[in-house]
Amino acid sequence: MTTPAPAATPGHAPTHVIADDAEALAVAASLAAEFRAGAAVRDAERRLPRRELDRLSASGLLAVTVPAEHGGADVSASTLAEVFRLLASADGSLSQIPQSHFAYVNVIRRQGTDEQRKFFFAELLAGRRFGNAQSEAGTKHVQDIRTRLHPRPDGSYRLDGVKHYSTGALFAHWIPVLARTDDDKLHVAYVPSDAPGLTVIDDWDGLGQRTTASGTVRLEGIEVPADRVLPHHLTFEGPQLHGAVAQLLHAAIDAGIAGGALAAAVEFVRTNSRPWFESGVGTAAEDPLLIQRFGELALQVRASEALLREAARTVDAAQAALTDDSAAEASIAVAAAKVQAAQAAVEVASALFEVSGTRSALNSLNLHRHWRDARTHTLHDPTRWKIQHIGRYVLNGTRPPRHGLL
Repeated sequence: MTTPAPAATPGHAPTHVIADDAEALAVAASLAAEFRAGAAVRDAERRLPRRELDRLSASGLLAVTVPAEHGGADVSASTLAEVFRLLASADGSLSQIPQSHFAYVNVIRRQGTDEQRKFFFAELLAGRRFGNAQSEAGTKHVQDIRTRLHPRPDGSYRLDGVKHYSTGALFAHWIPVLARTDDDKLHVAYVPSDAPGLTVIDDWDGLGQRTTASGTVRLEGIEVPADRVLPHHLTFEGPQLHGAVAQLLHAAIDAGIAGGALAAAVEFVRTNSRPWFESGVGTAAEDPLLIQRFGELALQVRASEALLREAARTVDAAQAALTDDSAAEASIAVAAAKVQAAQAAVEVASALFEVSGTRSALNSLNLHRHWRDARTHTLHDPTRWKIQHIGRYVLNGTRPPRHGLL
């Protein structure tokens, strides 16, 4: 291969290799507890989570989908979704950063050659992180990709373009770039973060998910060896789970944000809120109207988590026996989970203030980060189109289209 793997990832201890699903969940729960403690301050000060990402790399969590034959745990979709839910319940920004990492690991699993798999899976087990450079601004729609891979006489490519919303790129060792070749077919070029001609700009100023550093990537005449380019267009020529897995992780982030917001509301009402004088009770936690509202919010969170688990199980079943029908079932199950989780995240994070009272709105408490993260993350792709595909499938048996957003 063209680029040798470095001996160790700078910035953190030697990378642990996680053995199985149970260990992955235990590590995720431990890290979520650690990350929760500083989440509000990181958001308020826009303190980018470099140390936390190094902890993620060193823990081995970012390599848990490496196939067993390459030394990885090859965890189930159910486990991966729960890992993301746990992380998002602690920090809705930090959990977003590795979402595209796992999506582009899946591209290698499905479209990589034996040599590409061997090289990149070793990189992952050594703690390397994938960012992303896929979305573009100012085009006709989200799949109108203008970035180009131009073939060179020696078989390599020249890569040119500008990307936006490039979550994870600022912290990455490798940046997967979505681009089209001269025949307009979609490919992914894996570019090292120190490649000449690559510029990552920290210009993200979103109201939520403030510390994802989802800024701009400029690609100017980058030389890309042929063995760093994968034919992503082939992913969608048959039954596939690329979109279902990517969206499953988005649903897990929303479900986690909803759960984190509910937990914050419970803590605040128990420790800070005063009962309404007409309630006749001694504490806010005894107020029957608040109890009713917390019951409603808990139902939203439980429904989100239940649909997430069902969707993940459906994806796992489809991976074991992939057909057009099983892939369609997986996409529809994930779409249902995503719709419910997105609605719950926004509603519960907003209701946090309703149940907690005036003091909860103080900027110094930064409880609004839950709503800002929910509102920002749920804008990734419209749930109204997911509901359309669910309706078409239920009523007419129409399978959902094959693309990376479903």
